[in-house]
Amino acid sequence: MRNIVLGFAVAIPLLFTWKAFGAEGGMDTQSVKYLAYFFAMAIAAFGGTAAQSNAASVALEGIARNPSAADKIQTPMILALALMESLVIFTLISVFLVG
Repeated sequence: MRNIVLGFAVAIPLLFTWKAFGAEGGMDTQSVKYLAYFFAMAIAAFGGTAAQSNAASVALEGIARNPSAADKIQTPMILALALMESLVIFTLISVFLVG
């Protein structure tokens, strides 16, 4: 699984910036910008999923230890997950707006 993720992390930016490695032998500024945007999106997606999985894991562990506190844990957890996901969506929107 890790090799598949690494393969996509390398292949997708190159797929969208194939024009950058043209006959001129160099990369123009637009191609560098596209490459940077795709790496920014990859970093944001990785950071968002890592934070969400950690938050969900800790919340579910807390609920498993004390089931009576599930109501007090679940609402802040869902709010935190929504805020973490919104940061990834803001990065996605900024990539399309600036690009």
